[in-house]
Amino acid sequence: MTPAGLMVFCSLLTRTLCVIAPQLPDFKIGDKKVITGPFWHEVFTETYEDQDEDISTTTLEPLPFFEDDISTNNVTAQLGSRVHLHCRVHDLGEKTISWVRRRGEDLHLLSFGTHTYSADSRYSLAFEHPNDWRLLIQYVNERDEGFYECQISTHPPLVRRVHLTVVVPKVEIIDERGRPLQDKFYKEGSIIELRCIVSEVPQPTRQVNWKHGARLLNYDTKRGGVSVKTEATSNGALSRLYIANANRNDSGNYTCSLADVAASAVSVHVLRGENPLAMQRGGAASLSFPLTALFIALVS
Repeated sequence: MTPAGLMVFCSLLTRTLCVIAPQLPDFKIGDKKVITGPFWHEVFTETYEDQDEDISTTTLEPLPFFEDDISTNNVTAQLGSRVHLHCRVHDLGEKTISWVRRRGEDLHLLSFGTHTYSADSRYSLAFEHPNDWRLLIQYVNERDEGFYECQISTHPPLVRRVHLTVVVPKVEIIDERGRPLQDKFYKEGSIIELRCIVSEVPQPTRQVNWKHGARLLNYDTKRGGVSVKTEATSNGALSRLYIANANRNDSGNYTCSLADVAASAVSVHVLRGENPLAMQRGGAASLSFPLTALFIALVS
C-alpha cells in the first residue's frame, strides 16, 4: 500500500472507532451482557465475573415420611395381651424417632431412638428391620387405652398418632336357654354338661380353661370321663364341659376362664336319690312362702 493510501485507511479507521466507542456499555464485576450497538449486534457476547467468588451448590436431603396409612391409626388389644404399635419411617437419615404417651395436654416420653425411658417396664422399643420403630406394650391393661405419638425429630416434628383401645372380654356360664348360671343340680350317675360363652374378644380364640376348684380339667386323665370341646366364634368362643357318671365328689365350684383375663363360676350339686328339678322347685317355693305369709298377715 502506498503512503497516501495508508493515510486514507487510518483516517477512516479513526472515524469509525469514534462512532462506535460512545455506544459501548460500562461493564461491572459479575455482569453478563450482550452488546447490541450497530455493527456489533449478535456478534460480541462476553461475561465478566469475579474469579475469586466461591460458587457452591447445596444438595437437599429427602424429608422422612411415614409409610403406614391412616387405616392403621386405630389399634385394638385384648386385656392382658401384648400389642405392637407400628411406626414405619422412610428416609430417616440422621433424624431420631421417639414415642410419647399423650394424656390431654401432657406428654410422657416412652422411648428415644433405641432407648426406653418409661419407668413402666411393660413398655419397650422393639425395632424391626428395616424401618419399623415398634412400641411394645406387654400385659395390656385398661389404663393403657388412649393416644400414642410416634415423632420424627424434624423442625417442626413429624407426628403419627395412634389410638389404642383395650377390650375386656366377657365370660359367662349359661344354661340351656342362654341365661347365666349360679347353681346347677345333677342326679348321681348323670352327665354334667356346662356351657361357657366368651365374647367381646378382638380375635376368635380357643384358649378357654375349665377348672374344678383348683384342678385344671382340660387335660385331666386322672378321673376319666372328662372332656372339653371349644369352638371359635366370630367374637370369641363357645366351650362345653362334659363329665360322665357324676358322683358326689364332682360337686363344687366350676370355673370357666379366658387365660387370666376373665372368668365365670358356677356351683354344681350332685344329688343322691333326690330329684334335681324338685330341689330347684323347692328352693323357689321356700323363697315364695314368706311373701305369701306376709300377704295373709297384712290382709287379716
